[in-house]
Amino acid sequence: MKKYISQFLALALSVMVIPALPVYISGKSAKAEKRTAASEKKEVPETSVSDEIRQETTEEPAAAVDPGEPYKVLDMASGQVIEVPVRDYVIGAVCAEMPASFHEEALKAQAAAAHTYAERQRIRERRSPTADLMGADFSNDTSRYQGYFTEAQARQYFGENFDENYKKIADAADEVLPYVITYDDEPIVAAFHSMSTGKTESAENAWGAGTPYLVPVDSSYDTKAPGYMEEIRLTKDVLRQKLEAAFPGIVLGNDITSWILTEESSGSGTVLRAKAGDKIVSGNDLRQALALRSACFDVRCEGEEIVFTTRGYGHGVGMSQYGADSMAQEGKSWREILEHYYPGASIDTTDVL
Repeated sequence: MKKYISQFLALALSVMVIPALPVYISGKSAKAEKRTAASEKKEVPETSVSDEIRQETTEEPAAAVDPGEPYKVLDMASGQVIEVPVRDYVIGAVCAEMPASFHEEALKAQAAAAHTYAERQRIRERRSPTADLMGADFSNDTSRYQGYFTEAQARQYFGENFDENYKKIADAADEVLPYVITYDDEPIVAAFHSMSTGKTESAENAWGAGTPYLVPVDSSYDTKAPGYMEEIRLTKDVLRQKLEAAFPGIVLGNDITSWILTEESSGSGTVLRAKAGDKIVSGNDLRQALALRSACFDVRCEGEEIVFTTRGYGHGVGMSQYGADSMAQEGKSWREILEHYYPGASIDTTDVL
């Protein structure tokens, strides 16, 4: 029996690459701000990914899935299940997740990750259907599932650059469409993020449950990415409001300098343990509570303000999009990029599934 991760759970908290994935199959507006840098891009919803890893179990194989069969996508607006050809879905996912300005090899790596994500979710639904999906493989709820643009939405998103950008992404997707990333002959949890701290994080440190191919690797390219280091300033009143909303019953003293104290960090820089008032919390808890760009942060007090300095953007697990682009610019292939960010995983044709 093969190892496989069981049911995705709903994403209860929005991921901290803000805003949420600007991707819809329904009639929602695609007039999201047009991103031009990886620092403004997204990540696979991390709570659902972490729940996958925590609930890893051994199950009987599902019925065979034809990798060429269209994906079934539940449109949340209409309640209808829409069939989307695999190629269209992968192209649309890359349009939503990575800037078209990135190198072709980075786009190919993103396409392979997107395809892997979708195949993994489809197989999971065959094994253990989610009632709310009404027979679909996933929905267009981007707080729970990977983002996707229809061609019409991509046209609106790219504007006058649509023809050039769409062709570039489609060409990249076409080259890697026969492939998925696997571990033990199963599609991997293809986690990705905008940029790391200079070293990616382990799933164990980020989410409390590890997997062999989601471990720290060098990504020093990220330290030169736009927006790598950012500051956020919060007044005493705003900080109190946010902390009390996130941690009910928290006790905060009069001394603002004692409200948040970091106690332990990982080798990649993620704050693993901190004190928030009288409570012990994780860096990810604070990242979510305070809308920080990452869980790698320093904190200091300036007068009546607390200043957070963050490094990187996103959860830091798996492939760094900015790192992938930098590797591609240095001549690395999409295969080399994926092998670097998912060590121990394999790149196989879909007929192994």
